[in-house]
Amino acid sequence: MTTALKSAGEQKLAEHFNNSKANLPGLTEMRQSAFDKFAAKGLPNKRVEEFKYTDVRSFWSEVGAMAPIPQASDVKAAEEGAHFFSKLNADCITLVDGHFSTGCSVAGVQVLAMADALQSKNPILKELGSLVKVNDNPLYQLNSALMADGVVIRVGKGVKLDKPLHLRFLNSSKALASASRVLVLVEQGAEITILETHESRNGIAAQLNDVAEFIIANDARVQHVRVNAEGQDALAFSTLTARIGAHAYFSTVNNVFGSKVARHQVYLAFEGEKSSAVVNGTALLTGSEHSDSTLVVDHIAPGCDSRELFKTVIDDEAVGVFQGRINVDPEAQKTDGKMMSACLLLSDNGAMYNKPELEIFADDVQCGHGATCGALDEELLFYLESRGLPRVEAESLLIQAFVGEVIEMVENEDVKDELIAHLSNWLMTRR
Repeated sequence: MTTALKSAGEQKLAEHFNNSKANLPGLTEMRQSAFDKFAAKGLPNKRVEEFKYTDVRSFWSEVGAMAPIPQASDVKAAEEGAHFFSKLNADCITLVDGHFSTGCSVAGVQVLAMADALQSKNPILKELGSLVKVNDNPLYQLNSALMADGVVIRVGKGVKLDKPLHLRFLNSSKALASASRVLVLVEQGAEITILETHESRNGIAAQLNDVAEFIIANDARVQHVRVNAEGQDALAFSTLTARIGAHAYFSTVNNVFGSKVARHQVYLAFEGEKSSAVVNGTALLTGSEHSDSTLVVDHIAPGCDSRELFKTVIDDEAVGVFQGRINVDPEAQKTDGKMMSACLLLSDNGAMYNKPELEIFADDVQCGHGATCGALDEELLFYLESRGLPRVEAESLLIQAFVGEVIEMVENEDVKDELIAHLSNWLMTRR
């Protein structure tokens, strides 16, 4: 019998877990089970099909210390450096180094620090890990083992919020590892917009492995906008899961503006009939950045529709990855699913890997997928230049139009405007 050798990163993660498990809040047996599942597989590498294009073991060869509860000075410094949606009219919840810092009070909404919920064994935590399919994912299991804090949000039945709830994840000036957990329960008929932003400064090699879980009841409506604006030295691994009830609506868009390495995983399950979901993403990559968007949509109930659109812009030697799968169960008749990945290559040295898939076991469905990859249209560039635009401005207009197709789908106009502004800033930096 052969024994698999553990990498230095895996050994360090095991050391962190063994040294900290006695002090981590609550769910001791669940944590041990999760870590055992992780340890059995280890950090995924390119030999694992789902991670073929993102070798986590190689990227995460050195593991930083797990982030302690930050000092007040660290919280203040992190908040002063926050950019995204800072002027937006939103109720704000702040987490620094993965730890709950400040909450908010909103009528009809319950907000708890995850650490407190874990420590008190709050009954709401029975929903953690309730989407079975994600339990095979090693990054998810590692988060379940090491999660120290985060936030629990419950939106009451019929509550309709008139302004967004903004979850700010900020990092201090230290190169730390963190595993935060967010649990959002949206009860029947409720409506909410959630903004989720992740920010750190350049030069800080933060190592993040975050999970956000959404439980969406019948007739509820949830809009979710996520921004990854981590610094150029950060490793940012994230997982989003969503269980969707009947006659419900869920939309999420992930926007990547930073990180040395980013992998955003989405696991979505239609558990009630006649519901809709939109799962979109943008990634603006430069230098040697690596961004991976991996998506699994399970159509379990009949009459549901899903739309997925991902736009990636690659400059210099950056690498983009899109892996998407739509699964349709035999009972999920009348499914309508469409998935598309499009990439714009601005450099001959960059690379894009596309892997869209369909697995259909029902016969009355409309499903399709596609992927494209190409350079800027020279004829359009010539047309714009012939009208007096300099080459750089002509390129910027075409790039903005390309990515803008996704951003325009964001319903909140103020959020949309800020995303467009950051897109414009990115275009300015490449000139």
